[in-house]
Amino acid sequence: MTANRWLRLLTHPLMAAVLSVAIGLAFGAIIIALAGYSPAEAYAALLRGIFARPRYVVNVVLKSTPIILTGLSVAFAFKTGIFNIGAEGQYIAGAVTAGILGYVLDIPAAVHIPLVIVAAVCMGAVWGGIAGVLKARFGIHEVISTIMLNWIALYLQNFLVKQPWLKKPNAESSYEVLENARVTVLGEWKFTDAGYAWAEQHPKLADILLKTDLSVGFLIAVAVVILIWYILNRTTLGYSLRAVGYGADAAEAAGISVKQNTVVAMCIAGGLAGLAGALNVLGANPFRISILSLMEGYGFDGLSVALVAGSSPVGCIFSGLLLTGLRYGGNTIQSELGVPSEVISIVIGVIVFAIAISTVFSIIARILMKKREGSL
Repeated sequence: MTANRWLRLLTHPLMAAVLSVAIGLAFGAIIIALAGYSPAEAYAALLRGIFARPRYVVNVVLKSTPIILTGLSVAFAFKTGIFNIGAEGQYIAGAVTAGILGYVLDIPAAVHIPLVIVAAVCMGAVWGGIAGVLKARFGIHEVISTIMLNWIALYLQNFLVKQPWLKKPNAESSYEVLENARVTVLGEWKFTDAGYAWAEQHPKLADILLKTDLSVGFLIAVAVVILIWYILNRTTLGYSLRAVGYGADAAEAAGISVKQNTVVAMCIAGGLAGLAGALNVLGANPFRISILSLMEGYGFDGLSVALVAGSSPVGCIFSGLLLTGLRYGGNTIQSELGVPSEVISIVIGVIVFAIAISTVFSIIARILMKKREGSL
């Protein structure tokens, strides 16, 4: 490949993401070396923590589900010209709805699960829609309103969890959602005598089924990613939303209602984050909501996922898996070598920072291409 082709490759968004990951890992290696550890051994331990056993891989996939969806929420909003920093509050709204309805309703799973998920998506949409209305009607910037709504959601969750009808005795959390509301695979059956007998006959599968919260949440997330990609790129609604994102004044001149699309975009983004909260409550231990002293961080991790993905819906799957893998494998670095797990947070931070300034790669590539053309 000629030098010019390599330089053109640098202008591609995917290459910017690859370079950013490489820069993050290189910076992490420097930090590890300065701390007196071997970067090669540390990264080898990280890979073992992800790939050494099938259940490690499955755990990475399962744990990536909520941040893929919150990342999709942020990415979708980016595409429409909105900075949705409120995915955390929208996630909480969905989680609270799922935690309550999953416990208080006792109906067949075929009705219970869809009902709870739809209700959580609607509550997340309402939470996002509030910020959309404030922006469209009163011109209040979504960053300000969504930050405030994040804290309102947190304290509302704490208030609800403390209610006698929901709070579990001697615990700082609610009762667990009923089994017929969970999206796990095989549910409690795998812990019965019949389940253990089956596990003895299938030890490799048992390692996954008994030691992970195996659920259909990731499959739902992938399906939603495909749906959002289709909406954005193959529908009139998606065209209108993207037109507003590219240029609100031009869209308004073309007859597209900027205010209406702002509210719609925030409702959809909020619904996606609400779905993330629902799937995490219905599909992962401890199957309940708790009193929070701080944000859990799923929505803020979604910001990183969306940035690394370049606001691509499909890219959110891979960036979500990458960040989850780094965090999950990072525990092995600490347990095996004693390397502080905070190193992984530094790596992720550098990756996100490099992505944020990735336009520099394109600028440098174009300058070098012009110099080469001028010298020929």
